[in-house]
Amino acid sequence: MSQERNAAFKGNPITLVGPELKAGDQAPDFQLNKNLLETVSLNDYAGKIKLISVVPSIDTGVCDAQTRRFNEEASSLGDNVVILTVSVDLPFAQARWCGAAGVDRVVLLSDYKSHSFGEAYGVYIKEFGLDMRSIFVLDANNQVKYVEYLGEMTEHPNYEAAISAVKSLL
Repeated sequence: MSQERNAAFKGNPITLVGPELKAGDQAPDFQLNKNLLETVSLNDYAGKIKLISVVPSIDTGVCDAQTRRFNEEASSLGDNVVILTVSVDLPFAQARWCGAAGVDRVVLLSDYKSHSFGEAYGVYIKEFGLDMRSIFVLDANNQVKYVEYLGEMTEHPNYEAAISAVKSLL
């Protein structure tokens, strides 16, 4: 049986499905689409520090700003860090958005097929079929070092805390 907890969208209750990960937990593996044919998992980023930025849809204002912000930060973090943005947008939409936005340092991955990432990381929104805005920082051994689950879908994450968590691992 899946675990469920509450969050909000514009003040209205929504249900998140999956466990609530905490710092110190081993990160669950995932299968995400890089494009329609290619999937990736945690193993594809072995040995790297991972900042996973989860957004409900890349085509909304806060999601757009969140992804652009981490793209700007990426250049100062070095080659041992990978920033992954996860949404349920189709890979075509993600690629189009990246091209239009000039985002080239963040890897966009799609959870559209099975929502396995959303359910494994406790961010799948039952009512919408989207993943809730959240941040996960994993060390090179895939241990969770920082987690931010937002209680309200329309709010921005704490960018400074997430970047600071990554820098503490360098």
